[in-house]
Amino acid sequence: MSAAPKSRLGRGLGGLIAAGKPTAVITPPSPATPPSAPATVAPGYLEIAVHLIEPSPYQARRDIPAEQLGELAESIRSEGLLQPIVVRKHGEKFQLIAGERRWRAFQQLKIKTIPARIVQASNASSAALGLIENLQREGLNAIEEAHGYASLIRDFDLTQETAAERVGKGRASVANSLRLLSLEGELQGFVAKNLLSVGHAKVLLGVEDSARRALIARRVIEEGLSVRSTEKLAQSAKASDGSPSAKPAKRGLTPKDAATVAGIEKKLTSHLGARVALLHSPKKGRIVIEYRGNEDLQRLLEKFGVEA
Repeated sequence: MSAAPKSRLGRGLGGLIAAGKPTAVITPPSPATPPSAPATVAPGYLEIAVHLIEPSPYQARRDIPAEQLGELAESIRSEGLLQPIVVRKHGEKFQLIAGERRWRAFQQLKIKTIPARIVQASNASSAALGLIENLQREGLNAIEEAHGYASLIRDFDLTQETAAERVGKGRASVANSLRLLSLEGELQGFVAKNLLSVGHAKVLLGVEDSARRALIARRVIEEGLSVRSTEKLAQSAKASDGSPSAKPAKRGLTPKDAATVAGIEKKLTSHLGARVALLHSPKKGRIVIEYRGNEDLQRLLEKFGVEA
């Protein structure tokens, strides 16, 4: 007899929770069942009053688009609930482990009770189980996934290796995901909104200068550049970092004036989408704008309203 195939999620959900025996749940009587109520509850599940359920504090999903929630609600209205939610006892109420979108859809439909499986789970197991459920459904964007791993590690004092084992992922996969949180908030937002792919983000992480990294990111989005093209931009940025033109002369300036000049350079660089060096002295100075090729020059001329 051949051995049963091993779950691709390591120990899987069964290793994280222990199903409790069905417990009688007292729910307040409700009016006549609305026409949108789900089908009969499957064996092993119980009907729980929707208002007795609380969201999980370990939920990795940061945002549930209203459109997606509306579509799910309509699906439940017409087809019923295909998969009950998972909860655990929490004082006099229940705390969600998996199924927040389904629970919110029931709230939207104003259905009084929802089919649920009650399990026994520690805080760490509850957090891991919720993350696994989202990963299996591909319901998290890359930044939400990274925050989910970070929360597991931070809140429950786990190593990357242990966290990876909990959710059935390789340690390298978790480590690469966590690196995304090194990006500035603006760039994380681009990744979360799928304006930048994870591939683009990995390339940007190789650019040390945060201002230059932001410029490249905006250009990638504006021009729809591929990951390969982004790599070329990043390599050019690294090559220019040591050039004399990339380092403004600040000799003879007080620390306060040098900081002011650096701030102006940063603002000009961000505004123009090109590296700017401000060579300043009290009597005179120069502004040096770096561009790359004819197309980049034409772009800058258009910004200045100059016809070539």
